[in-house]
Amino acid sequence: MADPGLTSPSRTPLRSPNASLTLSFPFLRERSRVWEDGKEHPLPRDLPSPLPTKRTRTYSATVRAQSGPVFKGVCKNFSRSQGHGFLRPSHGGEDIFVHISDIEGEYVPVEGDEVTYKVSRVPPKNLKVQAVEVKIIHLNPGTKHETWSGQIISS
Repeated sequence: MADPGLTSPSRTPLRSPNASLTLSFPFLRERSRVWEDGKEHPLPRDLPSPLPTKRTRTYSATVRAQSGPVFKGVCKNFSRSQGHGFLRPSHGGEDIFVHISDIEGEYVPVEGDEVTYKVSRVPPKNLKVQAVEVKIIHLNPGTKHETWSGQIISS
């Protein structure tokens, strides 16, 4: 029983509950946000990418990229399922990363396609660049090309 001298702010006497109290942490209960029955933990590939895509690029970075020069290069590789690839600049140098959201046109690039592109710096340190506004100007002859809708076309 509670001490008869203890009262609440509303001046009613305090009593202990009839049933015993049990404390549980939210992460130990079913249907909590942290642990839900039958759901797996997110995989590293499900985490958001730190690379700026066309949708997440800042306005100032977009303006700088649009006002920059146009470069030519060749598609080194591109994976539609992973959503990115690399371009080999025609002037030499390091390969340049390209995100799927920065490819313009109706075809998925394949190895050997000639492209034009502009560059945008990759934050936070702005030491590396990625290709933006990528356009295929010449399809690699003798290869099968796929449109974004899934049709396969031989060139």
